[in-house]
Amino acid sequence: MKLVFKGHDERYVVEQGMLNLFPGEKPVYEPIGPEDDTWAVVTLEEDTRCHVTVELSWQGKAIPYTVSVPLEGNEFQREGQRRRAIGRCFFLAAQAVTGRTPPWGMLTGVRPVKLPTRSLLAGASPEQARKEMEELYYVSPRRASLAVDCAQASAAVDRDLRDDQVSVYIGIPFCPTRCAYCSFVSADVGRTLKLVEPYLDALLRELAVTGESLRRAGKTVHSLYVGGGTPTTLSASQLTRLLEAVRRDLPVEGCVEYTVEAGRPDTIDRDKLMALREAGIGRISINPQTLEDEVLRAIGRRHSAQDILDAYALAREVGFDSINMDLIAGLPRDSFEGFCRSLNGVLALEPENVTVHTLALKKGSGLMNRPELLPSGEETARMVEYSLELLGGKGYRPYYLYRQKYMSGSLENVGWCLSGQESIYNIIMMEELQTVVSIGGGGVTKLVDRAAGTIVRQPNPKYPHDYLAALDRVLAQKEELAAHFLPDQN
Repeated sequence: MKLVFKGHDERYVVEQGMLNLFPGEKPVYEPIGPEDDTWAVVTLEEDTRCHVTVELSWQGKAIPYTVSVPLEGNEFQREGQRRRAIGRCFFLAAQAVTGRTPPWGMLTGVRPVKLPTRSLLAGASPEQARKEMEELYYVSPRRASLAVDCAQASAAVDRDLRDDQVSVYIGIPFCPTRCAYCSFVSADVGRTLKLVEPYLDALLRELAVTGESLRRAGKTVHSLYVGGGTPTTLSASQLTRLLEAVRRDLPVEGCVEYTVEAGRPDTIDRDKLMALREAGIGRISINPQTLEDEVLRAIGRRHSAQDILDAYALAREVGFDSINMDLIAGLPRDSFEGFCRSLNGVLALEPENVTVHTLALKKGSGLMNRPELLPSGEETARMVEYSLELLGGKGYRPYYLYRQKYMSGSLENVGWCLSGQESIYNIIMMEELQTVVSIGGGGVTKLVDRAAGTIVRQPNPKYPHDYLAALDRVLAQKEELAAHFLPDQN
């Protein structure tokens, strides 16, 4: 789509709207010629108000649209008002020309739940928050209700947070094999086995330095999450070593939730599960993604659906009473009927948490150039709709959600739970409610200042070998954590 801007250069907001309403189109910044039939001219003028006009042509059909809003407050606030006006005007013009309204309306961001959470914390009722989502952002009634349900869980966690708390993420960027859909930073342990032990040594050094900084700043750990990759790629003795260091070096005296992603069943055995239980881990994930053997083969998994069921039974036998299971709608070789069988099979196990992801095609994944293997967007949407109906009917409640670019059908990922089984870390991390300190390769520390409304991001190197090479810099950054929390000591 050719884009021409007049009076502004708000490329990001227009490009995001274009991706939302015109999947597959790419922005082209060139003059519009007589032969072009897909283009938009976005004009901004202002006096005491912001006037936006969008002339949009698509497949030979051209429609102009205008939005006018008051400009109020300081320049930062006015800039936000301009961007929202441009985004709204482009959305309404595109909606008119295509006749389509995406389920999330004009919202294109990762965290739509922030909007109703903000409203609830400001005193709005759930009904008022739902109405705002529908009327201001054109979100469908079903998605607005979904967002408000998650916002209520977010607001409940938010009210219990204290200024002296942080959450901690520990990354284990190794997997037994790389899944075809995966874009996460992880190393195939079969090829990088020699890096696992030195990586763990380095990780424990960072963990110790982080603990010293947190104690010096008077911070305690509220929730802790060990993810990856697949943390249970580590051996039982390595897991024990890691979790003993967590107890010894981090201020976890008041930690209310410990989660470890056991993830893939081909990394789970009794010794590892016992190591986790003996270390006090209360919550784990066993993530099938699908219970269809053909789909497991298509995504590069080296285990069967029966292996998933066996791993789940073993976790229950060992004593885990809080288990999450992930499914993905839209996987290669899957069908609506296959997804329904997988979801029904997972629910028959009665896990405390079920997370339903919608496949998002990422540049780093093996599926990016194989769209012919995937179900259509319409079939994937049917899978997601089925999950909304079934999970709600089985007593599960949505408690967190997020969206991604290039997600099939412009849908969402939703975490569901039985009553009282919300993952506090997932809510905190997704809604950015408190500082999350990340330890290990691939993690991003987010220093959240709620009062100032700012987030400072400090990424660790992504790959294990890069992390090892940059360890001195990583440790120095963690030594400075206390100074960040206690700026008067700078």
